[in-house]
Amino acid sequence: MYRSTSCNSLRKEHTGHSVTLAGWVNSRRDHGGVIFIDLRDREGLTQVVFRPEEHPQVAEAAHGLRGEDVIQITGTVVGRLTGSENLKLATGEIEVIASALTVLNKADVPPFPLDSKVANEDLRLSYRYLDLRRAEMTQNLKLRHRVAKSTRDFLDEHGFLEIETPILSNPTPEGARDFLVPSRLNPGSFYALPQAPQQYKQLLQVGGLEKYFQIARCFRDEDLRADRQPEFTQIDVEASFITEVEIQSLIEGLLKRIFREAKGVEIPTPFPRMSYAEAMDRFGSDKPDLRFGVEITSLTDIFQDTQFKVFRSVLDGGGVIKAINAKGAAGALSKEQLKKWEEWVKTELGAKGLAYIRLKDGEWESPIVKFFSEAEKAALAARMQFEDGDVLFFGADKHQAVSDVLGRVRLRVADLLKLTEGSTELNFLWVVDFPLLQFSPEDNGWAAVHHPFTRPKAEDMGLLEAGDYARVRAVAYDVVLNGVELGGGSIRIHERELQSKLFGVLGVNDEEQQHKFGHLLKAFSFGAPPHGGIALGLDRLVMLLCGADSIREVIAFPKNNRGVDLMTQSPVSVELRQLRELSISSTVKKA
Repeated sequence: MYRSTSCNSLRKEHTGHSVTLAGWVNSRRDHGGVIFIDLRDREGLTQVVFRPEEHPQVAEAAHGLRGEDVIQITGTVVGRLTGSENLKLATGEIEVIASALTVLNKADVPPFPLDSKVANEDLRLSYRYLDLRRAEMTQNLKLRHRVAKSTRDFLDEHGFLEIETPILSNPTPEGARDFLVPSRLNPGSFYALPQAPQQYKQLLQVGGLEKYFQIARCFRDEDLRADRQPEFTQIDVEASFITEVEIQSLIEGLLKRIFREAKGVEIPTPFPRMSYAEAMDRFGSDKPDLRFGVEITSLTDIFQDTQFKVFRSVLDGGGVIKAINAKGAAGALSKEQLKKWEEWVKTELGAKGLAYIRLKDGEWESPIVKFFSEAEKAALAARMQFEDGDVLFFGADKHQAVSDVLGRVRLRVADLLKLTEGSTELNFLWVVDFPLLQFSPEDNGWAAVHHPFTRPKAEDMGLLEAGDYARVRAVAYDVVLNGVELGGGSIRIHERELQSKLFGVLGVNDEEQQHKFGHLLKAFSFGAPPHGGIALGLDRLVMLLCGADSIREVIAFPKNNRGVDLMTQSPVSVELRQLRELSISSTVKKA
């Protein structure tokens, strides 16, 4: 055998034992002929000593070792000399005196050091197989394994069956572009890679399986960012005869188990609940970070009689006036920086502007203050608790636009003032009662906020029938941690008539319904049970558990922010012969 134990298992009680270890040379030190090697495997490090006075040929061979060489050694465990212990290592009280050495493979010099963080992410991804040797990456993937195992164990204990669903399927409307796969056997036809197993997990409920889960691979062709990849993994859960509260309780129990077993952290349950409307009003986000305040405050009543033309125009048009107080930010935000913030909201957020007031050394500094009456200034200062050193940021527009902009400004204020730096808080939250539909000016029609299979709240059915779509709420819920959406779900529509009606509201006519969703509507006509579920983003969850800032840090082989696998150089062009076999022609010419 290559080894009798791992490089992280030996302790003082093993002194005198003969052992065989195998792994990579993590580092090599020559102390006057005596060679010290830190031998590394997946589990950790062991110091190996080559002494020329005891085993001269073995020590001579050790002189030729370099970092990342793969070796096997046999030797005796001894205690380190007093004062030479390394208490930072689990094996730091012992070392192995080598009596035999076998070089299993020599290594070229790595393109970057493996004992420290490398800033150049593209270089890391190009040599991902080397990057994975770093202790940080190894620990991240170990933690990911523990999260997956805890999930399977917990859901199995609660009667859920792990069932796989197809990867090659029909397109499912989930808000992103589909990845399409041409069918050679059916020329001109395409499969879609699943954005989520949405229809299949609902059909499993129609099939009477009652409790399903899957750690599912999902695919979405969308612009990438730190918490997005073209292929990702979600913990997919669906059950029959279950209520919204029961699903939330189940997921709270699952997350409690995951955090305990993966990180040794106890999280309190039940999580607080907050309506979508309240979240947007107070925090300008449907995934609010509750680790800091800086809440959005309404000022509409204070400026109800204002003569300031900008505010007057907004209010007369049915808009609102709101603000946030960046307490203590005056010293960190010069007038030049405030202009840059205004430019930021215009160019990136599409806002008309970002009015501000800075209170510094008793002076209200702002281009708009001269338009306020003394009564308005007094009321504003009292409501916003405006004190020396603070900066107020204003939003004046339609309610949704103001919420969106001030929500983003709030997060930027938190970054500026480092309000969450070093925080160990875990603020879980359920956001509930989302709108069912939203109007899309681009498409001049209504779109589903979550997806078209989401059930309207029973008390809002009358609004749906009356065509008052903007006020219809969904039985939908998102679980949020520290401003990051961990996952979302809903109670589903299970009646054919209601599902068909909602498709109609979304502009899907009868012919399209049969073409795209005929199998689902037919299934609902055979006694579909009430059902609902949720999907948690496994990558995102592990990212937060690891304290990483990107899901690429917790995925073994991710794509970069351009959707490219730099290690294999995919995607790649293919031969014309392959395209002809698939009945596809390409208009893109090779470079």
